[in-house]
Amino acid sequence: MPGLLLPLKHAVTYTRWLHILVGAIVPFACAMVYPGLSNPSPRDWLLIAALPVPLVLAVATVPSVRRAEGLQARLMLFPGPHARDGNDEDPNVSTAFSASWADRARTGAWLVLRMEAGLALALVTDELLTLALSLAGAAAGEPGLADPLLSVSGTGWMYALLAPVPVLVLVMVAAGAGALTARAARSLLGPSVKERVSELERRTEQLLERNDIARELHDTLGHALTLAVVQAGAARAAGDRAFTDRALEVIEETGRAALEDLDRVLLVLRETGKPAGTRPALDEAGRLLDSARSSGARVDVEVTGPLEDLPGPVSREAYRMLQEALTNVLRHAGPVPVGVRIAVESARLRLEVRNPLPAQAPAPAAGSGRGLRGIRERAALLGGEACAGRHGGHWLLHIVLPLR
Repeated sequence: MPGLLLPLKHAVTYTRWLHILVGAIVPFACAMVYPGLSNPSPRDWLLIAALPVPLVLAVATVPSVRRAEGLQARLMLFPGPHARDGNDEDPNVSTAFSASWADRARTGAWLVLRMEAGLALALVTDELLTLALSLAGAAAGEPGLADPLLSVSGTGWMYALLAPVPVLVLVMVAAGAGALTARAARSLLGPSVKERVSELERRTEQLLERNDIARELHDTLGHALTLAVVQAGAARAAGDRAFTDRALEVIEETGRAALEDLDRVLLVLRETGKPAGTRPALDEAGRLLDSARSSGARVDVEVTGPLEDLPGPVSREAYRMLQEALTNVLRHAGPVPVGVRIAVESARLRLEVRNPLPAQAPAPAAGSGRGLRGIRERAALLGGEACAGRHGGHWLLHIVLPLR
């Protein structure tokens, strides 16, 4: 018995009840015109239920009706967690405009269902409340206070015990009708296939954007921190005031550049609508090479072809790949000689970074580490490829990116 009374304390029972009853407005309004509401017969009730159907189906062809019904369903059938028992899942009800005739057909079916369910529940509500009033009147000694279908004869205080029963039955009926209507709303007002695909595409774009931001932060901050650690260690080992001043200057410049990149990434995360600024391109790689040289590495660079003619996405991603490659060299091998080869060909860009392996340190396994994985992901997104591994006594990173 206590379980049957639970719907009484949930606000969602009454919001759904009201939502269903509102659907009865249309048939009752039409009934005032024809056939009338003065002692209607069962045949008249059938006409009242059937006559508004063409009008409702015509209204369903308006694209904005689907959005309006979706918003109402979310508000009344699926209110906030404070109004329900907490077990209802996501309503999964669309609030988009009708984009196809299939959407219009489902909206029409929903409107007809809502209208007929509203009419039926309104009649049940009226009859059960009338019965409760009649029982209360019989308990008070006035048996003719109301005229329900189920007549009440006689008077007596025992009728006071029966008066709440029709109300409780009505609440149970309303709760059941509301649950069925909510299930129908998920089916008839749920997202169409096109909307589901669009939502999946939107979520995929968000995941790709987050992944790209994660790579940006890893490359930028990783490079800056690696240079700072190498410079600080070299300055402490050198014990020379002039060298220490140069190291501090490099750390300052690298930190300032990292802060600028961090501000740009955070601007994207805040979604302020402001432009996120420009990312450095490969023709600006001089500062990367200078930073590596200032850390004690001897960097030999060979460039063939015009870097300024590279497509924007290729040039920017190649800059990040070179940045990560130099960071990995300094992190794992220290200030060793580094060979950088950049070749701009007719249809592709080739980028190679080569450094000797430390004599006593094992070479990292191919494919290990976030840095190499990030480089491979960047290359794959551009339709290229990147591979890294031991080549003789050297570690070689080879990247090929198509220009078209």
